[in-house]
Amino acid sequence: MAVIGGNEPRSFQFGIFEADLRAGELRRNGSKVKLQGQPFQILTMLLAHPGEVVTREELRQKLWPTDIFVDFDHSLNAAIRRLRDALGDSAENPRFVETVARRGYRFLAPVNGATVTSQPSAQPARSSKRLRLSVTLAVLLAGVVLGWVIARSRHPSAQISSVQIKQRRLTANPEENPVFSDTISPDGKYLAFADKTGFYLRHIDSGETHTLSLPPKFTAIPAAWYPDGSHLVATWVEGPTAPSSLWLVSIMGGPPRQLIDNGQLPAVSPNGSQIAFVKGPKLGEELWVMRANGEEPSRLVACQMCTFGVPAWSPDGRAIAYVVTRYGPDWKANTSVGLFDLRSGRQETIFSPGGRQAETGGELDLGPALVWTADNHLIYSISEPPPNQDDSNVWMVALDSQRRIAGTAVRLTAAPDQVSGLSASADGNRIIYTKNYLNPGIYVAELNSDPVRLSRPQRLTLDNWRDYPFSWTADSKAVLFSSDRDGTFHIFQQRITERSPQLLIGGNEETSLPRLAPDNSTLLFEVWPRLGVLATPRRVMRVSLAGGPPQEVLHHDGLGNIQCARPPSDVCLYDLRSPTHVSFFRFDPVTGKSDELPQLRIQDTNSYAYNWTLSPNGKTLATGKGKVIQKDPSITFTSLEDGSKRTVTAQAWAGVNSIDFAADGRSVWASAYTNTGKSALLNIDLQGRTTTMIEDAQMTIGWAIPAPDGKHLAFWKARGTSNVWMLEKF
Repeated sequence: MAVIGGNEPRSFQFGIFEADLRAGELRRNGSKVKLQGQPFQILTMLLAHPGEVVTREELRQKLWPTDIFVDFDHSLNAAIRRLRDALGDSAENPRFVETVARRGYRFLAPVNGATVTSQPSAQPARSSKRLRLSVTLAVLLAGVVLGWVIARSRHPSAQISSVQIKQRRLTANPEENPVFSDTISPDGKYLAFADKTGFYLRHIDSGETHTLSLPPKFTAIPAAWYPDGSHLVATWVEGPTAPSSLWLVSIMGGPPRQLIDNGQLPAVSPNGSQIAFVKGPKLGEELWVMRANGEEPSRLVACQMCTFGVPAWSPDGRAIAYVVTRYGPDWKANTSVGLFDLRSGRQETIFSPGGRQAETGGELDLGPALVWTADNHLIYSISEPPPNQDDSNVWMVALDSQRRIAGTAVRLTAAPDQVSGLSASADGNRIIYTKNYLNPGIYVAELNSDPVRLSRPQRLTLDNWRDYPFSWTADSKAVLFSSDRDGTFHIFQQRITERSPQLLIGGNEETSLPRLAPDNSTLLFEVWPRLGVLATPRRVMRVSLAGGPPQEVLHHDGLGNIQCARPPSDVCLYDLRSPTHVSFFRFDPVTGKSDELPQLRIQDTNSYAYNWTLSPNGKTLATGKGKVIQKDPSITFTSLEDGSKRTVTAQAWAGVNSIDFAADGRSVWASAYTNTGKSALLNIDLQGRTTTMIEDAQMTIGWAIPAPDGKHLAFWKARGTSNVWMLEKF
């Protein structure tokens, strides 16, 4: 081991990693891994004492001196999580950093070739009630045969599976070219997939890939195979604001043929005679069926405030299963698997993950994809327990002859990121799934007026956590944002001249929506119920920026957004939502006393689709229906004084996701999108004149928050990854 004078080590080597203490760098197989500051210091302390417990108190004294105030528990947890991410490690199945309950952490791997001897601990770090299989990335890529062990605490009916699985990655697309859609052929030999460069057919065993020839500008993506294995149903969006349409495509060549002009998420019946599909606007979708040639379409199921996933046909073709997401107050979503019997017309729910909340501390959600195999199994995806609720994995459960859940569920994958797509060969022995990840980061640009223009945006948050801006400090020098960097969403502050944030509001609950009160010295924020705790309403809290404990201002079921004007105005608003309307209330940010403003009420059965923003002078409310596709999305400006309204449109865009008033109140900043995958940041003045400030076909652009002085703009952008994996049973 090299030393830097005396006995001080110069570097530590463990596995494929090396920690260079002189350079302050972590390297993996010689390549630098992003790990700086406190996580690197923690690593060096653990490496200096391999196999020994380094206590939390020792870490606090080293990294957070007593003369510095910080939320220590959350800061340490966040630093440990960043360290584990850099090492590809996990708390549940540690290979390097083990948590010793209520004491500290221990480094498990040999360091510089020495054997590690772990000291006994009074509290075992791994519970005997939770059997888990550690799945490393190297195992995934090599396609090693795995016998999956199911964690009973993660599913009420989990068991140890006797199914032998080989897992294999089929695509390796970079971030700038994600896989849009994919489906496996009935015989399990071919993968059809599409990305920004084209529509492809890949022979799975050989890897040989061919481009499917399609007419110019017909940028369709594959959705489902016909049983003959020579035809596909593909979806195509003709223009930026057009709905998705379904087309018949032959892999042998020839022109595609349109099946229906408004449809998505198709599934072909086992005998190839019918196609089930979804149509309708977001939050008002419908399940339909038609003949395989597109004729005789008929509606099966309609649902307000619902979205449907991909339908799945029963092996006998007499029933259709589907994942349905129902939204209620506070945007609380409930997911379940529904069943429609084509002979009787009966609808029923056959499976819901809601009962899992008692064991996990949070309700878990089904993903939109579903497969019903020939041997009568449902294959689905389900989210992980908090704090990993943004990850999901693939599960399988058997059905009996009455289409009821039979036996216990089997977990098929254990990996980070979200499952967004599923398909299977006709015999169910090859299962294709898509994993994706959206990573929003905060950017800041200098803002000039007359005419409005932005400088080149610079990234403010330099890590890979999910970060969303909501406000600025009164001096316009720091952004207030919500982030999941310490396990759940909490509130942070970061000056635009600094490289790392400061935790403002932590704790065991999820906190978000930081807004500055009119006195410029008080922060308002919302506390959201823990996942699964449906009876707890959202709360609005206030805390002095000078310090002190938070205090509750008010609480309500159905509570939505909160915003306040800038002084000298003292107007603060919040909204409450029901299935039929949005109501707005003015409230006192100290006492919580509130009164409804009836002139602002919006009557609409798509009430949850609206977003809104309050002008800086507190005189105007702007509202936009941002969560549904519209031909020309509109923004309505309503006077708080007399209720007068004026509506403007943003032409050539399919929808406006969010709106926020500019600092001078003369325009709004709006994030917009097209149905062809383009995202933009618009500036729309009160007369409807629209200027495209940023346009991006590679990344999603979110809402924008101007600094009070109007000189800077903070907004979020996200780039995602999306690739295809295969599970093979044998």
